[in-house]
Amino acid sequence: SGSGPVSGPRANETVAFYTSSPLTLVLMVASAAIGGTLQYGYNLAIMNSPTIFIQTFVNETFLERWDIQLEDYQVTLVWTIIVSIFSLGGLAGAIIAGPMTIRFGRKKCLLLNNIFLMSGALLALTSRAANSFEMIIISRVLIGINSGISMNVQPMYFGESAPKHLRGAISLSSAVFTSFGVVLGQVVGLREILGSESCWHYLLASNAIPGFIQLLTLPWFPESPRYLLIDRGDKEACIKALRQLRGCEVQSSELDEILQEQADTKGMRPRRPWELFADRSVRWQLITVMIISSAMQLCGNDSIYFYASYVFKEAGISDDQIQYITIGTGTCEFTACIMCNLLIERKGRRFMLMGGFILMTVWAVVFTIALSFEHYVSWMPYLSMACIFTYILSFGMGPAGVTGVLPTEIFNQTARPAAYMIAGSMMWINLFVIGMIFPFLVSELSEYCFVPFGAVCLLSALYVGLFLPETKGKSLSAITSEFHKLNFKGEDKRKESQTQAQYQLGEVCLSTAL
Repeated sequence: SGSGPVSGPRANETVAFYTSSPLTLVLMVASAAIGGTLQYGYNLAIMNSPTIFIQTFVNETFLERWDIQLEDYQVTLVWTIIVSIFSLGGLAGAIIAGPMTIRFGRKKCLLLNNIFLMSGALLALTSRAANSFEMIIISRVLIGINSGISMNVQPMYFGESAPKHLRGAISLSSAVFTSFGVVLGQVVGLREILGSESCWHYLLASNAIPGFIQLLTLPWFPESPRYLLIDRGDKEACIKALRQLRGCEVQSSELDEILQEQADTKGMRPRRPWELFADRSVRWQLITVMIISSAMQLCGNDSIYFYASYVFKEAGISDDQIQYITIGTGTCEFTACIMCNLLIERKGRRFMLMGGFILMTVWAVVFTIALSFEHYVSWMPYLSMACIFTYILSFGMGPAGVTGVLPTEIFNQTARPAAYMIAGSMMWINLFVIGMIFPFLVSELSEYCFVPFGAVCLLSALYVGLFLPETKGKSLSAITSEFHKLNFKGEDKRKESQTQAQYQLGEVCLSTAL
């Protein structure tokens, strides 16, 4: 087939749901995600249970080395650094992910990423014997880099490998695995398993196991077909990869679409992030990705996990029981992500994002009311507990899943790595900011601490409703032309009126000539 536009009848597309099962695609998704976004959720969650043990360890280390007894606030400061440095590592990972995918390809990049993971796990494992909390900090930076790379590369790999009608659902599986990682981390962090005083260093190093699983399985799967054809120019390898992933002969319409994108980006090298800021033709795509990625962290969902135990304590639940209820919060997000996965191709991206943010705004308001009256009305603490669950559910239904899908759908092959670098950087910077200011938000605003988060959700819902076009089931060129209307709004009208004027002028000249 030629590299011109797709032509001929659309008969091929009706056979979209292939007769043979694309089992390879499903297994590839599992293999990539186990060592990928699952790690992000897992590494966020495992830091909850060993808090007190690591704080004690820091204190003992200072006493042993320098004979200094740390104040409470100093221990909290070191602890905050251990937790928050993870997001700075993530930021570094997001920045190097772009050049790495262009250099090594999507699959090899995910495999090489395990170097950071294994080094981090080794440091965490030996930190106790070495009596060094600095090793934990370096370990968290390395594991942050690992998460930063996989959060960017994995959705890109999935979005480029999936057929158009499954693109949203396959890309969304990244979010499903993140929330599964959270649940897994909460379960492994139980005191009965690895969350005890004697085992916390094993808990911090347990993230090496998913990494090993990925190293054993991922090499058997193909590279992203789009990367092979568009970046490498290897049509044979692309067809072979497509055949392997679809489990049947390649649909000519699908190959035509990739060839069309190759023709569109011919002679263009991969873009740099700063070039996207200067390019008017992707202005609204960039604004959209930056706003939605920032909102994903600034909506306060990840802070809820840190805040949950306090709210549960207020609701009169004993300390022993809290760890089990916390697993409920992770399970909630996991369930919601699976629901979103099933709904995204029916309802569309815009509907899910807007719905999620609107619901979160409502729950933030209810939560604030519940916290304000919890000392006056006996059942209010239970309402605030319910709000935590509904807030997490709403987050999982919309923002959690759809955010990662967007850059794959609204940017072309040359701009995609840079777009993911920008989106990832916004996400990690905001996670760091929230991690640092959240404890102070709680102490300063107390029961009103969710008002800023509610405001972020409301503004995000408004933005999505006003500016984001629906991308469900559309080809890249169709999505680009929708954004073109936004990017060149004034100019298109001006051009129209100029053409109109020239057309009328031509008519006048013609009639005088006649």
